Amino acid sequence: MSNNLMNLGLITLAAVGLLIVLALAAGLVTVAILYLIDRNQSKHSIRRNYPVIGRFRYFFEYMGEFFRQYFFAMDREELPFNRAERSWVYRAAKDLDNTTAFGSTRSLDPTGTVMFMNSAFPTLSDTATHWQPKRLGPHCRHPYEPQSFFNISGMSFGALSKPAVQALSKGAKTAGCWMNTGEGGLSPFHLEGGCDLVFQLGTAKYGARDLAGELSDDKLQALAAHDQIRMFEIKLSQGAKPGKGGILPGDKVTEQIARIRGIPVGHDSISPNRHLDITSNDDLLAMIHRIREVTGKPVGFKCVLGDTDWLVDLFELIRQRGAECAPDFITLDSADGGTGAAPQPLMDYVGLPIKESLPWLVDQLIASGLRDRIRIVASGKLMVPSKVAWALATGADYVVSARGFMFSLGCIQALQCNRNTCPTGVTTHDPQLQRGLVPADKAARVAHYHHQMVYFLEMIAHSCGVPGPSDLERKHVRMVTDSGLSAPLDHFYQNRIPLHTVR
Repeated sequence: MSNNLMNLGLITLAAVGLLIVLALAAGLVTVAILYLIDRNQSKHSIRRNYPVIGRFRYFFEYMGEFFRQYFFAMDREELPFNRAERSWVYRAAKDLDNTTAFGSTRSLDPTGTVMFMNSAFPTLSDTATHWQPKRLGPHCRHPYEPQSFFNISGMSFGALSKPAVQALSKGAKTAGCWMNTGEGGLSPFHLEGGCDLVFQLGTAKYGARDLAGELSDDKLQALAAHDQIRMFEIKLSQGAKPGKGGILPGDKVTEQIARIRGIPVGHDSISPNRHLDITSNDDLLAMIHRIREVTGKPVGFKCVLGDTDWLVDLFELIRQRGAECAPDFITLDSADGGTGAAPQPLMDYVGLPIKESLPWLVDQLIASGLRDRIRIVASGKLMVPSKVAWALATGADYVVSARGFMFSLGCIQALQCNRNTCPTGVTTHDPQLQRGLVPADKAARVAHYHHQMVYFLEMIAHSCGVPGPSDLERKHVRMVTDSGLSAPLDHFYQNRIPLHTVR
């Protein structure tokens, strides 16, 4: 018996040894083949000069996106969002304690740093007021009074996965905020949560076009028949890619997405860089009037500000024709806004950031006598309480965020949105990766994030001595100047229009 066991052990040991030898031999053969391939190819200099070893460069380059945010970047230095900002959203979404200890890691020295001015007599909780809705579309058959100042910005089904849209829709319903469909059309997943929706009309007019690709009144009427669709937004431009239409890679264009958009399966979905039927301010006002008449609901447009002459001319044209022809709202995006895919030169260098464009737009509307007629929706990296409070104090009526709500879904800023390889299932259509995103669980996190945002906005407002966030003004904010000392925000913007003068 013992001899049999010994023989079995020797055989097993020999087999293991043989497997190791074979594995080593296979490894050596593989390395030899890769060496010959790398040495003789001519496309990659590093691999040609350093065969096999040079291949690790691409691996480390790929993994660097992940290692930087976890091991090397400091809490406040990473872009597009630093660890401190992301951590606040994660804790808020999980409804965890969002206090910190010892002291702030935020430096108050850099020029442009914003600080809120606390009152000697803060607002007591029992005298505080909740946010009051501001009506949009007073001249419409169906005006809209949103129940929240903080809402979900435009993200298309296609750019986002099915479970991500489902979670946002359900979470928005619980939170009482609106959700923008993005330019990819209306999907059943937007509707199933029961939340208020803003239908975005992109340059390709997905979801609202006929077979020839033209805007269809019949499609608009069908969309307006949904009680959940409360407004229509004409997308002129987007902060991350001004002058470029939407980009959806072909490997994300599934049969379902193709059916909703009216495009071929598996082909890149690239929208025109502007609306072909909007070539002037006259055309823009005509389009707004047409959609408003057909749907009976508020209509506005979205843009990132660059050239300002056209807006000055638009406001003058509205003054001549009457306030009834005006857009019901303007969604102002920032040059550092986000997207699923965009050319880097546009993302890095084109457009104005919202810290400059928002004060200008508010002051221009005041000077044109249209401030009470046109509501302002601010967008672009406004995902933490301080930045939302700044936007409201500067003059925005509403604030929308896309990436903040993506973080609430579990996004880890892996920068894989354009590759269909999102590891958290937020921006991929790979079923195996989508499996990680459970809509019911993430919907609760969306609602928690919204609740905490409102709670902390009210806290900032009360600290400044006003009843609520809508009462914040520029005088409540100071900004650090080149001298190292701060000045009130209204010192920079009040009663002056830095980019243009009213005609």
